[in-house]
Amino acid sequence: MTTSSDNGATAPTVSTQIHLASRPTGWPTPENFSTVRVDLPDLQPGQVRVANTFVSVDPYMRGRMNEGKSYVPPFAVGEAMTGGAVGEVVASTADALPVGTTVLHQQGWRDVAQGDAAGFTAVQRVPGVSDSAFLGILGMTGLTAWVGLTTIASIREGDTVFVSGAAGAVGSAVGQIARQLGAKRVIGSAGSAEKVRLVTERYGFDAAFNYKDAPVREQLPEHAPDGVDVYFDNVGGDHLEAALDVLNRDGRVAVCGAIAQYNTTEKTPGPDNMANIVKQGLTLRGFTVGFHLDQAAEYQQAMGPWLRDGKVVTDETVIDGIDHAVDGFLAMMRGENVGKMVIRTR
Repeated sequence: MTTSSDNGATAPTVSTQIHLASRPTGWPTPENFSTVRVDLPDLQPGQVRVANTFVSVDPYMRGRMNEGKSYVPPFAVGEAMTGGAVGEVVASTADALPVGTTVLHQQGWRDVAQGDAAGFTAVQRVPGVSDSAFLGILGMTGLTAWVGLTTIASIREGDTVFVSGAAGAVGSAVGQIARQLGAKRVIGSAGSAEKVRLVTERYGFDAAFNYKDAPVREQLPEHAPDGVDVYFDNVGGDHLEAALDVLNRDGRVAVCGAIAQYNTTEKTPGPDNMANIVKQGLTLRGFTVGFHLDQAAEYQQAMGPWLRDGKVVTDETVIDGIDHAVDGFLAMMRGENVGKMVIRTR
């Protein structure tokens, strides 16, 4: 089914969407999701219809599958999930977003999105750069790394920085941005020998280790003989405990995620060395990037030249087809991606 767009072409009128069928207990399974095809209504004044090009799957989405209070409402059972997406306007009744405009929005987990134009933001495409970058290094992923280092951890020139999940989308950005901001030494953890090599050889970390080889608490001190000043935490659990052992006086922790416990069915015990927070005068501060969007312009001004000059590199793992979005999400949760995981929908 199609409908005429403003330029005489045709636009899809059916949206293939991924719905949350049931709330997972522990690790999600394909049975927790359903694929639904929805007939879209005619556009009302001031609305747009967008053919998504890429949609994002991210660790935080696992938390939204649980019921309970959080910084964003949980996904509703029986309804389409949401998340970052980039696409092209294919039908419009909004003068500000004509057909052909590339837009960024939060109606992910579907191949076609529709709604009021206010929910879509026009972006300027970058020659030679995939639109998926707006979901990664030029979007929330990169901004998360920037905010965590600058606002939350107050990085200083000469700092030693430890990053957990260093081969992931956020982690790889953190290490590279830290270097550009004057870090003396950057250390990362990853989940395989191949990823450890990637972190050091491609992303320029000074050192990295495979957290599966031996306890993090044993490995981290070997790579941080002079301690750590900033810890960017994507994992929590044993990584946070190890960092608390080696953080220097006035050390700062930017708590971004806790992927180690997203799929647990029992309460995770806390670190046994919390007293170090007092002894060393440490600061631990959690954050979500949605409360710091005012820094996006400053970040993009800094990142643009770094990308252009090759001082920052970025990778992504692409899964084709909205019907495989769940596969991509589960693979990302298992750590099978390199860099940002995105679903290509057209």
